[in-house]
Amino acid sequence: MKKTGIFLLMAGIIMQAFSQEVVSKEKEEPLKNEQPGENTKVTIGDNLFSIRDDKDALHIRIGNRGLEILENLEGNRRLSFEKYDNEPEAPETGYYSDENEKRRNYRRFKGHWSGIEFGLNNILTADNSFVMPDDIDYMTLHTGKSSCFNLNFTQQSFGFTRRIGLVTGLGFNWNNYTFDGNNNIVKGANGVITEYSPEGLLKKSKLTTIYLTLPVLLEIQIPTDSKTINLSGGVIGAVKLGSHSKMVYENREKVKSDDDFSLNVLRYGPTLRAGFENLNIYATWYATPMFKNGKGPGGYELHPFEIGLSFTFND
Repeated sequence: MKKTGIFLLMAGIIMQAFSQEVVSKEKEEPLKNEQPGENTKVTIGDNLFSIRDDKDALHIRIGNRGLEILENLEGNRRLSFEKYDNEPEAPETGYYSDENEKRRNYRRFKGHWSGIEFGLNNILTADNSFVMPDDIDYMTLHTGKSSCFNLNFTQQSFGFTRRIGLVTGLGFNWNNYTFDGNNNIVKGANGVITEYSPEGLLKKSKLTTIYLTLPVLLEIQIPTDSKTINLSGGVIGAVKLGSHSKMVYENREKVKSDDDFSLNVLRYGPTLRAGFENLNIYATWYATPMFKNGKGPGGYELHPFEIGLSFTFND
């Protein structure tokens, strides 16, 4: 469009010059009275557009490009195009091509975050052991029944290339920590978590937490024929929305208690993900201790982690 506009503008000026020539011939008014040094010049901007008529030739300049119209004594005209090297030409075509390519990559890259996830979770001691110290043996979990469910409801992808980019978004994270023994936990008067031992037998006893999650992931997609293998890693931050404990007795009586249980409101940790197309496996370990400083069971630091399957719907 830019080149077309310039061409039309130049063509209009040339046609105007020819029409003026015809009119002058019809009036048969010789130009012998003009002084040799007379010339006319009109400039717009910093040489953005200029016209200079120096009797021997008409010079039209647009940017660093120009057109020169020469006329000999017989009235024949010759056109020549000029380039002004003292003002280097901006690489407009390459620039816009690169920018367009970046925009296309930005739009094409789609990460794998939004979707649903099912998995299992547990807690580790500070030395990454599943075995709890004897004085907090009541924190031992039944791994097979300690489940997690994540609903990642939105995502945003930022492509560096067609296959590499950053992914972020938001999600809800539900963790069910099912205790292996006939117990639950309770927050003491000083906020320290201690054991709660009911009088009757429990069929199920668990602690449930709900967090809002926000990831920052670097994802690489490896093409295999028409499919892709997805590899990503990064950090997940989370803010606690709620927590409660629940006990189900053998006689089917249910007792639910809403409390903050001295859980850390904010937490973060590294995550790794790998998969094929929209099916991925993931693992997340939270570097932030599960409970507030000095409020954990027996004063120990415990770290939650989870592993599971992810079904994304980014495509």
